[in-house]
Amino acid sequence: MRERKTDLSALALAKVENRRLTTTQTHTHTSTSTQMNLPETPTTPEQQASLIHLRDVTKVFLTDEVETHALDGIYLDIYPGEYVAIAGPSGCGKSTLLSILGLLDSPSGGRYLLNGRQVESLSFAERARIRNREIGFIFQSFNLIGDLTVLENVELPLTYRSEVSGTERKRRAIESLERVGMQHRQKHFPNQLSGGQQQRVAVARALAGSPSVLLADEPTGNLDSKNGDAVMELLADLHKGGATICMVTHDSRFAGYAERAIHLFDGKVVEDKERERQLEEELRA
Repeated sequence: MRERKTDLSALALAKVENRRLTTTQTHTHTSTSTQMNLPETPTTPEQQASLIHLRDVTKVFLTDEVETHALDGIYLDIYPGEYVAIAGPSGCGKSTLLSILGLLDSPSGGRYLLNGRQVESLSFAERARIRNREIGFIFQSFNLIGDLTVLENVELPLTYRSEVSGTERKRRAIESLERVGMQHRQKHFPNQLSGGQQQRVAVARALAGSPSVLLADEPTGNLDSKNGDAVMELLADLHKGGATICMVTHDSRFAGYAERAIHLFDGKVVEDKERERQLEEELRA
């Protein structure tokens, strides 16, 4: 039954896009041959509105002549200001999907538009440049550099932007630390902080570059329940302030913090109730 539900969702998405694409092309007298090409820029209102736009995305790993289908036809739109949780059991493809969303990996097939730009086939250098400007990462293991102070850790991603001066870099870093309540620890080193404090610093580092989206990979995975709840409250506050957040979690309790939950199983989206409701409304319109 779940696979049937997924197929219907994909079919509904395709119908909406085809209808809008046909309407747009009729008004602009676009030729039939042009309709067959995959666009490099968004052409439909839905594509233009979505921050993240995936269509039929797949990921296949080849090891010792064995094919592992980590992702199998993912259709997904994430809109500015949304708080989305990607949930599912271990091995369902959550982390693989997040790696593709974060441009840390490329899909084997399908189409991915980030903020209106087609990105699935970009070179390593191009992905790195866009990643540094568009995406903020929050990792389960914090990934702070032990030899750098809290302030220096938060500044670090901005050092790769030649247009940002040292003064501006420091200002942004301090401002980000203030947002997560860690400005008083800016001269400390990571080993002088608790796990919850380290994760707050990691969130500040993700915020410093003013990214379009925050990607959080099991952000509470290395924390006790008290610190885990505190980090989740912090993310909720950031979302209320307008941040777009996409979080991977296997904990249904934490998934409940998000306004929209997407469930994966065997590399497929098997449940996205909010999106299915939106699609039904669009198909009726």
